[in-house]
Amino acid sequence: MGRRSDHSRAELEALILDEGHKLLAEVGFARFSGREVAKRIGYTVGTLYNIFGSYDVLLATINTRTFEQWAAHLERQLAQDNGDRIASLVEGYFSFATQHPNLWMAIYDHRLPADGVIPEILAERRGVLTDIVVREVEAILPADAREKAPRLARSLVATVHGHCTFALNGSFALLGETDPPEMATARVKESLAAAGAHM
Repeated sequence: MGRRSDHSRAELEALILDEGHKLLAEVGFARFSGREVAKRIGYTVGTLYNIFGSYDVLLATINTRTFEQWAAHLERQLAQDNGDRIASLVEGYFSFATQHPNLWMAIYDHRLPADGVIPEILAERRGVLTDIVVREVEAILPADAREKAPRLARSLVATVHGHCTFALNGSFALLGETDPPEMATARVKESLAAAGAHM
């Protein structure tokens, strides 16, 4: 039997997110199940959708928590101040993905329906990650090029993402590449240099 009266709505939302995030980290997107989350917390699956509205919003909310953890990971990486903040960003991207592969891949494996829209509050919370990259790129661009930072940052993230995906799925190993983070860092710095960045 469900424990419908055991928790307030806010407590229940936190409980679902905590257990959903744990389950996603354990089994990955393909084996994730709202029904399993409900079973683990002792409620019915209907309760999950009553709280979040749909399976897609539940997944989007769980993935948003991953974005926030990833952003915090990048900030910690930057705080170590090794003298090369761009290399630190790239290393932070790779290390988070390597340490949390199921959570990282779930961000990209989950797709909203064609008519689906992510709630604005989730989009804002996810944006913190990109904001970090934009901030670091903007800081090294000449003043007359700083308005290009958001677009350039998105392109650089895509570059690093491709390298990271190839590293995690074994493609680079098959190609004999032994240091994907170094390769990604080199490509990023080439793009930044072409944009006039001072590194």
